[in-house]
Amino acid sequence: MAKAVIMPKAGITVESCIIGKFMKNVGDTVNVGDVLFTYETDKASFECESTESGEILAFFFEEGDEVPCFTNVVAVGAKDEDYSALAPGGAEAAAPAAAEEAPKAEEAPKAEIAAEATKTADGSIHISPRAKNLSERAGVDYTYAQPTGPNGRIIERDIRKLMEEGVPAAAKAEEAKPAEAAAPAAAPKAENGYEDIKFTGIRKVIAKSMVTSLSTMAQLTNHHSFDATAIQAFRKECKAAGGDVAGITLGDMVLYAVSRTLLNHKDLNANMIGDDTLRRFEHVNLGVAVDTPRGLMVPTIFNADTKSLLEISKEVKSLAEAARSGAISPDLLAGGTFTVSNLGATGVEMFTPVINPPQTGILGVCGITQRVREVNGQMTIYPAMGLSLTYDHRVVDGSPASKFVSELCKNLEKFTLLLAK
Repeated sequence: MAKAVIMPKAGITVESCIIGKFMKNVGDTVNVGDVLFTYETDKASFECESTESGEILAFFFEEGDEVPCFTNVVAVGAKDEDYSALAPGGAEAAAPAAAEEAPKAEEAPKAEIAAEATKTADGSIHISPRAKNLSERAGVDYTYAQPTGPNGRIIERDIRKLMEEGVPAAAKAEEAKPAEAAAPAAAPKAENGYEDIKFTGIRKVIAKSMVTSLSTMAQLTNHHSFDATAIQAFRKECKAAGGDVAGITLGDMVLYAVSRTLLNHKDLNANMIGDDTLRRFEHVNLGVAVDTPRGLMVPTIFNADTKSLLEISKEVKSLAEAARSGAISPDLLAGGTFTVSNLGATGVEMFTPVINPPQTGILGVCGITQRVREVNGQMTIYPAMGLSLTYDHRVVDGSPASKFVSELCKNLEKFTLLLAK
């Protein structure tokens, strides 16, 4: 009896996932634990392992499709076994998938006619993602394939036939004819000087979130700076002490100070619910922006205001590593009440971070620059670190926002006293 492999639920808050890439093909034999396909949420990517053993009978979706969690994605069973009952929507929905494997009875069209049949109005070719992937891996030109899929589409079986039989004789003969005057073919991308890159699922979500943020909020940014002498001295003490505390960074200290300072500025430790409701939180769930190969992610340190500096330091490193590897749970990428984005290591002196909806504020941490000030009539140089606060002006006015950053600066300038509280 054929059985289905479903789209896993990657986290409590996840309702659907996007299929990334199929790692197997229809007709392949798989065992329990074999990776069938990759999938991603709006924040992380995962691998789906087979829960059944047998032959892959059908894929009910294609790469790039968004699939609800717990929906059947793959049918696995014995060769030629009926799987129509497993298809989402029943037997009718299984028909397109069946066309991917079942050969048509009528004679395949000639090569030159087939190539024209696959073309759309703009000259592009109808080809399924699995077929195109196979042709690229096998190094064959899919334009010579004879389409047998729905609506003149090249499917995986067509590529496999092309690999076995080679380029049809008719196509070879056509190639041998003297070239006729025609419009020049499109130049390769290297000659054109550009490359088109499709957005990944995560990049699409980031783009949508940023546009939504800027188009639905009245955002304003205040820039401040503070004397970083105290945190630099404490950092040196931590390094000299060795052990776990040696890994505490200046960024960790900023996160610690933010988690304590926010408790006195509740409108910034909040979420907007709809257009007219502010939800304040008793504890600080601190989002930390992390740059990953797949795009920006914001894991959350829950109840950061109850954790020690060392605990925050260890947790933020663990979360960042999980985010960069793509193995982080989506549940750890939600629930933030305020976000910190640290670009100090890149030399940024000030910037305008964009709020992560539905939060009401985000703090940008900048680099350290040497500045001059007068002390007791003498000009002295000191290390100044910049802080850029973007806030939702619908919720927070300029004066309260400035008071938050001013208090934060004082806490960082007297960091050892903050630790003692």
